Amino acid sequence: MESMSYQIISRNEIQSFMKRAMIAVGTNISHAEILSDVLVAGDYRGHFSHGLNRLELYLEDITTKACKADGEPTVLKESAATAWVDGNNLLGPVVGKFCMNLAIKKAKESGIGWVVAKGSNHFGIAGYYSLLALEHNLMGMSFTNASPLMATTRGKEPFFGTNPMSLSAPANNGDSYVLDMATSVVALGKVELADRKGESIPNNWAIDKDGEQITDPKKLNALLPLGGVEKSSGYKGYGLAMMVEVFTAILSGSAVAPNVRKWGDNHITANLGQCFIAINPGSFAPGFNGRMSDLIDSCRNQEPAAGQPNVLVAGDPERQHMEKCDTQGGIAYHINQIDFANRIASRLNIEAPKILK
Repeated sequence: MESMSYQIISRNEIQSFMKRAMIAVGTNISHAEILSDVLVAGDYRGHFSHGLNRLELYLEDITTKACKADGEPTVLKESAATAWVDGNNLLGPVVGKFCMNLAIKKAKESGIGWVVAKGSNHFGIAGYYSLLALEHNLMGMSFTNASPLMATTRGKEPFFGTNPMSLSAPANNGDSYVLDMATSVVALGKVELADRKGESIPNNWAIDKDGEQITDPKKLNALLPLGGVEKSSGYKGYGLAMMVEVFTAILSGSAVAPNVRKWGDNHITANLGQCFIAINPGSFAPGFNGRMSDLIDSCRNQEPAAGQPNVLVAGDPERQHMEKCDTQGGIAYHINQIDFANRIASRLNIEAPKILK
């Protein structure tokens, strides 16, 4: 990291800034608190595409009234282990936290909680919600559909969203497995960040309007599914994206790909579908956490290939990034992201985030 290109802001400071920004455009205070918590979690875990980088999206959703600034989700139908929720067009993190907390409650009572929501909005990193279950020693899963950005295998136009999924599973001594991934090669935010930094992108990330792979982020027409093109198994990412669509939009009755609002059409209601699952491992074979630890440790203890560093499991890179943030006293943001935050502060007439160093 070049020190002149990055500046550090404490987690509390950047969260306070994002909360101030949302309140400035009329967001309910508690909703602004939930949203800012989700966004700072994204940056803290190293998913910069879904942290401060996404603040403008939420501001526009509230400002244009495409998303409601106040209210509560509604349970439309439920059983001991399931629930169907109307997010009532509230901020995605507000809907997501409500649904995951409900799934956790049901899992504690029935062994599993499966909650789907319609009428939701962009909810930040999927891992935020699966991690909520982890706090209760439960397994957690979360899924969402999204604006059409990813081409189907053999297609060239945006059809599915990046349709992310997350699974968190507890192990011994606070250890865990935390998978948080898009079903596209990358999230759109990573292409946006490359463009914002003036950088090129790998040629297996995206395609242009003719379906040709690109390195210039400005030529983006559609992202590729996980795996890339068909010959490198991109059809598997395509299949996973459709699986997420079934769990979210098809089950909940929300907007279905490719009819979700286009990315950037913030004046149109999103009506996203989302799915949240909590599972109590204690409802199955005893000793789950110990077996998870054995599996995790076995992976980490594999001898790495020549020239490679140690083997990691899902969640380790984020864990390392959080430790780095703790050591340096905050989150290191690229100077262009700092400028972006300062422009928002000036426009909304709020205090800009204070730089730690």
